[in-house]
Amino acid sequence: MSPKTFILIGRSGCGKGTQAQLLDAYIRENDKDTRRIFHLETGTKFREFIKGDSLSQKRSREYYEKDLLQPAFLAVHLWSHILIEEMTGEEHLFIDGTPRTLAECDALDSAMKFYERENPVVVYLNVSRDWSRERLVGRKRMDDDAESVERRLNWYEESVVPVIEKLKNNPFYKFIEINGEQTVEEVHAEIVSKI
Repeated sequence: MSPKTFILIGRSGCGKGTQAQLLDAYIRENDKDTRRIFHLETGTKFREFIKGDSLSQKRSREYYEKDLLQPAFLAVHLWSHILIEEMTGEEHLFIDGTPRTLAECDALDSAMKFYERENPVVVYLNVSRDWSRERLVGRKRMDDDAESVERRLNWYEESVVPVIEKLKNNPFYKFIEINGEQTVEEVHAEIVSKI
C-alpha cells in the first residue's frame, strides 16, 4: 500500500478523532508494508502550546479562553513545523483539525503538493449544527459550556464551511462526504466503503 493521506474535517464533536483511530486500526490491519501512521492533530498541539509563557503562547491562550479562532499564521506554524521536522514521506498521514480557514487550506494544499502526497482523501463528517451542539454539551468537557459551543459553531460556519467547499471542488483531492449522524460503527463502515 502506498502512503495514504486522510484529512478529516467536520463540526466540533462529529467524531473526527474517533474515526481517525478506527481508520488507523483498519489500515494497520490491511497494510502489508506496516508503514508508520503519522497523526497531525492541531487541536492537541494548540492545547499543549497555550501552556507556555512566551508572548505568542499567552496571546494564543487568550484566544482559546475567548473561544476565538486561532490566527491562520499560528496554526500553519504549528502543523508545518511538525511536518518539516518529523515527516519522512513514507508514512500514512492523518490530518485532524486543519484546515479551518482558507489561508490554512492554501498552505496545506501547498504542503501536500510539496511532499508529493498522491490522491489525498478529504473525509467530511457531515453533522447538523443541532447534532453537534447536543454532542458537545453532552460530553461535559471544561470548554464545552453552552456559550462557547455556540461561538465554535458560528466560526465553523463562517470559516470552515468555505474550506469544505474549496476542497470539495478541487480535483487534486478525493472528497468523500459521510453521514456523521450514525453510530460510530456505521460511520466507520461508510468511510471504509468509500475510500
